[in-house]
Amino acid sequence: MLRDRRKSWTISRGRLSSQSSHFCEEEEEEEEKEEEEEKEEEEEKEEVEEEEEEEGEGQEEEEKEERKEKRKKKQEVV
Repeated sequence: MLRDRRKSWTISRGRLSSQSSHFCEEEEEEEEKEEEEEKEEEEEKEEVEEEEEEEGEGQEEEEKEERKEKRKKKQEVV
């Protein structure tokens, strides 16, 4: 009887361990998906920030050029 119990325990233990490993795999997959989504979101944010910086730099350069032109006009008038 002890052997039978041990066998059934081992079998049930094997099933439990296979089930628990299955759940662990699912959890790992979900975590990986979440991490990938977070990385993608971060990359998108970085791209947007870079674009905004480039646009900002372009505007700053234009403003500098406008100021230079205004100064030249003032000097010509004087």
